[in-house]
Amino acid sequence: MSENKSGLKVLVQKVGTALSGMVMPNIGAFIAWGIITAFFIEKGFTPNAQLATLVGPMIFFLLPLLIAYSAGKNIHEERGGVIAAIATMGVIVGTTTFSTEKGIVGTPMFLGAMVMGPIAAYLMKKFDKAVQPKIKTGLEMLVNNFSLGILGFILSVIGYYGIGPVVKVITNILSAGVDVIVNAHLLPLANIFIEPAKILFLNNAINHGILTPIATEQALNTGKSVLYLLEANPGVGLGILLAYTFFGKGSAKASAPGAVLIHFIGGIHEIYFPYILMKPALIIAAMAGGVSGTATFQLLGAGLRAPASPGSILAVLAQTAQGSYFAVIAGVVVSTAVTFVIASIILRRDKGEADLEAAQSKVSSMKAESKGQEAATEAASETSYADVKKIIFACDAGMGSSAMGASILRNKVKKAGLDFEVTNVAIRNLTEESGLLIVTQNELTPRAKQMNGKALHVSVDNFLNSPKYDEIVENLQK
Repeated sequence: MSENKSGLKVLVQKVGTALSGMVMPNIGAFIAWGIITAFFIEKGFTPNAQLATLVGPMIFFLLPLLIAYSAGKNIHEERGGVIAAIATMGVIVGTTTFSTEKGIVGTPMFLGAMVMGPIAAYLMKKFDKAVQPKIKTGLEMLVNNFSLGILGFILSVIGYYGIGPVVKVITNILSAGVDVIVNAHLLPLANIFIEPAKILFLNNAINHGILTPIATEQALNTGKSVLYLLEANPGVGLGILLAYTFFGKGSAKASAPGAVLIHFIGGIHEIYFPYILMKPALIIAAMAGGVSGTATFQLLGAGLRAPASPGSILAVLAQTAQGSYFAVIAGVVVSTAVTFVIASIILRRDKGEADLEAAQSKVSSMKAESKGQEAATEAASETSYADVKKIIFACDAGMGSSAMGASILRNKVKKAGLDFEVTNVAIRNLTEESGLLIVTQNELTPRAKQMNGKALHVSVDNFLNSPKYDEIVENLQK
């Protein structure tokens, strides 16, 4: 029974990771659309009828096509991305009406892109696997181009007549369901599920894979959406970390103030996950803070124009819709206060001293489980430190904690007087480039080795606090 539950959990996590992987690389485009909307629509900061014409084409065409391309590329490189975009275009046009009076009318096909994109890329991948080994020398380009074009043509027609209308019905049902929940004032209850899901590393899946597409459609119609705030609200994590700052013990208390800055200003929410895992009862505080914050958002009419990514208070305020600043700030303050009070009570009643390092290790293991992997304890090295020319931090998204880890090591390298480029990328973007030192969390090292088996690989438990950074610097100095 437990094995079945574990298998289902891993399956859900994998699907969630795949969904978020389609949207996350394109968050910048969503933000750009939000800024254009905020400034140039009729009720914007600086109304401009000509520039406002960018709003419709971007949300109906650009954003879904970017999602489709990302989904396809994740499955079958550039060919997968291209055919995914072609096929999704059929879905988009098949569900969209062009009117000289009303402009573009229809439902943004984010869900259509998430369905059609992977299907098209998968079929292309299977075709290439079967046909490419049999292509005669000199005909590779001809066959590859025409196979993609012909298959893309077929799938775009199928998308137009078949998949598009079905997805439109499903999208309308989901949107109607959200409206019912909002109108019934039940939206705050969603945080009862969101907060525990974040600890299981489903935060990106929920936020970018589910909430962002629905929220963006709402923002198109109303100029803002409260759904953008459900997961991105930094108040919950702030309340947890402040409670540890005042009432924690040992290393947890000492490290909490620094974690506050990384979480609240830097927007890296996963830094507070180990603090909850040290005291699992704190999930009650997180849930209460999330529910109270969302209730405040909804009561006061808060909303963002576009996704806030990362979940920094600065990003949240930057995307806050006109007239919603008080509501957004109030919701963050309320969620912080409620979380802090409940977490403080729990911490003060607890007489034991939790092990932060053990909790961080547990986070690493849970993150590995969320990807259906076993945590790696050691990373084999196929090259020496003498060969290293560049240092890369790699994670699923290529942002967040890996960016912070890269920054930490970059400063250590600079202080040591060494001249090495230190950067961060998504693990799927790693190449077979030589002379690389690739730093990954334990659970991701096997995937990194698959992408570049020649590199020197170093595994860490936590990007934000690892003694291996000093070891790397020492080895580079030799």
